Amino acid sequence: MGFEKVLIANRGEIAVRVIAACKDLGVRTVAVYSEADRNSLHVRFADEALCIGPAKSTLSYLNIPAVISAAEITNADAIHPGYGFLSENADFAEVCRASGIKFIGPSPEVIRMMGLKQLARQKMEEHGVPILPGSRGVLKTVEEALESAGQIGYPVMLKASAGGGGRGMRVVNSAEELPGLFAQAWQEAENAFSNGDLYCEKFIGRPRHIEFQILADEHGHVEVLGERECSIQRRHQKLIEEAPSPAMTPERREKVCRALQEAFAAIGYTNAGTVEFLMDETGELYFIEVNARIQVEHPVTEMITGVDLVKAQLRIAQGERLDSILGGPVTLRGHAIECRINAEHPATFVPSPGRIQTLCLPGSIGVRVDTAVYAGGVIPPYYDSLVAKLIAHGSDRQEAIRRMQRALDMFVVDGIHTSISLHQAILGDPEFQAGQIDTHFIQRHLARRG
Repeated sequence: MGFEKVLIANRGEIAVRVIAACKDLGVRTVAVYSEADRNSLHVRFADEALCIGPAKSTLSYLNIPAVISAAEITNADAIHPGYGFLSENADFAEVCRASGIKFIGPSPEVIRMMGLKQLARQKMEEHGVPILPGSRGVLKTVEEALESAGQIGYPVMLKASAGGGGRGMRVVNSAEELPGLFAQAWQEAENAFSNGDLYCEKFIGRPRHIEFQILADEHGHVEVLGERECSIQRRHQKLIEEAPSPAMTPERREKVCRALQEAFAAIGYTNAGTVEFLMDETGELYFIEVNARIQVEHPVTEMITGVDLVKAQLRIAQGERLDSILGGPVTLRGHAIECRINAEHPATFVPSPGRIQTLCLPGSIGVRVDTAVYAGGVIPPYYDSLVAKLIAHGSDRQEAIRRMQRALDMFVVDGIHTSISLHQAILGDPEFQAGQIDTHFIQRHLARRG
């Protein structure tokens, strides 16, 4: 039995994206919004809309009682959390279940398991997913960290067990550095996540960041829809993503996909998820973490597979089987690239909130724009600075690059600073065009630009 009404517990382009998927399925939608988002497009496009609090996200989009109340008032069958905010909050998923509202995502138990990075590592290792050499558990003391790092071999990376986004991470090059960096990482993790637990892994100097897209139904079936290359990032925040990765071989893809299918079936994973890996300079992959939600960069996978991932999320949550949703084997076709156009200065990266005076979105064959902005609309200072996701698809990587360059040239935003010129420079960089990229590409690129 399908949903009659879905509440979207999010804002911006992902809220508009979920509304579009619901409309395709004939499902009514409810938007929730903060006072700062009263004039947002997701409020206009939804069938119903409720204000749930002031601009501050802790008083609105992160306010679990307010979100649940909105769902109950509007008789919503289900809640789609989007990405960010409450999307990986196991307590929220648990409250949804207790309230008789379907959470469109994994179960609370699986979200909690995947949120504890060290436990996730153990579960993946049990099923043959390659992991980086690292500590066998949480490091309680500096002495334990020194012993573990000595066994792994320097350099190592200290990481927050409950963390993400680069917080609670420190690279340690020697035993002498470890005590001070351990204290810094612990404090940062405690402040960010109210959990200072740390573990350590072997540090790879110039890795690629590769992630695999998972779909899993509620009948034990798991499908892996290829990988995405996410190495173009600054301070652990992604700027450009593409699919497939130019560094991936069919043999390695098949091997990792088989291991992930086995692991995710064993842990009882359901709905959409992303598995993040580091790839070293020899091409070996090592598991980092699971993001138990839809990703910002999901459109590049949609473009090369033809699978609507958000619609698949909704259908999985309704109890449908993957073979019915996918309609047969998934094949990868062509190449896709996504640029995250942010409201920030392209040289200083300082956020640039404000009113958009002129907006001209690119189009034509092979180009897609996911956005919630419009001429006269405001980018508020309270949330992330994403203006739009610009996606280009081509028969191969070079055609995708050319189409992206054309689309960037035709993308006009006046009234605020954007990162468009930075993306244009990156796509014109010889290293990028040759696929010679890693997570330090941006630092090298900016240094060359002077």
